Amino acid sequence: MEQLKMSLIGAAAALAMGATATGAETWDMPMAYPDSNFHSQNGKAFAECVAEGTDGALEIVVHPGGSLFKGNEIKRAVQTGQAPIGERLLSAHQNEEALFGFDSVPFLATSYEASDQLWEAARPSIEETLDEQNLVLLYAVPWPPQGIYTKKPLESASDMQGVKFRSYNAATARMAELMGAVPVQIEEAELSQALATGVADSFISSGSTGYDRKVWEHMTHWYDVAAWLPRNTVFVNKDAWEELDQATQQVLRDCAAEAAEAGTAESARLNDWYKEQLAANGMSIQRAGDQLSADLEQIGETMANEWLEATGDAGKEIIGAYKSM
Repeated sequence: MEQLKMSLIGAAAALAMGATATGAETWDMPMAYPDSNFHSQNGKAFAECVAEGTDGALEIVVHPGGSLFKGNEIKRAVQTGQAPIGERLLSAHQNEEALFGFDSVPFLATSYEASDQLWEAARPSIEETLDEQNLVLLYAVPWPPQGIYTKKPLESASDMQGVKFRSYNAATARMAELMGAVPVQIEEAELSQALATGVADSFISSGSTGYDRKVWEHMTHWYDVAAWLPRNTVFVNKDAWEELDQATQQVLRDCAAEAAEAGTAESARLNDWYKEQLAANGMSIQRAGDQLSADLEQIGETMANEWLEATGDAGKEIIGAYKSM
């Protein structure tokens, strides 16, 4: 009888332990970029922070490289509850909400300091807009400044006439049009194949993308024009958020603040390193010449005016707040 009693106690303990483990909540977090990319690694550090802060009660499992949802599917997946949390380049959704393109207005914010100030000015409006879309904003991290990748020297914007130009948002597509290039919408995960097969012959992006995708296999030049520093944004499904207790919500906020700071610092640290890696693999890394700079500045003015027209008072408020800093 004593042996039976001990067996029953052991079984009850095992059931209790199983119930505790089952009680832990797991959130899948889709991300669009490779596991090695600093955004993905930062997302994993954020997930570890949440697990530690909640004593394992909330586990976030990161799925990089578009393995769970492709980049252009992530925002919708989180809005509709298919995934409770995710990361997305919001400017890729500028066609649905013009405000999302605040960080892709050419030459508005071309340094990390300016990018942070622009984000500070825009965040309240972005947060409100996301809330209306059933999303809760957690944090955002900028990519390094954007440059133009080509297969040939670039003296002026007219040299891009007819070139197939990979676009990843409305701003890159519009820039292509204004240069006379042909925009082709391609997610980052499909970029290598697009370059290899001739679907795209040029694009604008950071040194990070060039390094991740080994674009030196197809490209010869990178023009460091620092057009803008677009941001990847992490958000939570609002319904999933409201099911959390306040203590868990606070852990997420605290970990998000850490992720924003750490991710931005890592982006800045890697900026020059990426350029060095591109050069080490045979690419020509250089600043834009006078004519190309003048052409791009004119294009930037056109696009800035178009963005302000599309966003109206909300856009003017963001720019006004940014320029007053």
